[in-house]
Amino acid sequence: MTDDELRQLIASNARAIQAAADERSELRQVMLDAADERAQLRQGMFDLQQAILKLTEIQGGIANLLSRLDEDRPTILRKLNTIENKVDQLLERQNDDRSS
Repeated sequence: MTDDELRQLIASNARAIQAAADERSELRQVMLDAADERAQLRQGMFDLQQAILKLTEIQGGIANLLSRLDEDRPTILRKLNTIENKVDQLLERQNDDRSS
C-alpha cells in the first residue's frame, strides 16, 4: 500500500468516524428531546388530573348548594306567601279607604 493510499484510507476512516460521532450526537439530542417531551406530557397529565379533581370538588359543592336550596324552599315559599298576604291586606285596606 502506498503512502497516498494510506492517507486516503486514514482520511476515509476519519470521515466515517466523524460521521458516526455526528450521528451519535444527533441521536443523543433526539433522545434528550424525547425525554423532555415525556416529562412535559407527564406534567400535563398531572395538571389535567388536578383540574379534574378540582372540577369534581366544585361539582360536589354545587350539588350541596342545590340540595340546601331545595331544603330551604318551603321556608322561602312560606315567607313569600306571608308577604303576598300582607300585600293583599294592604291593597284591601286601601280599596276600603277609597270606597269610604
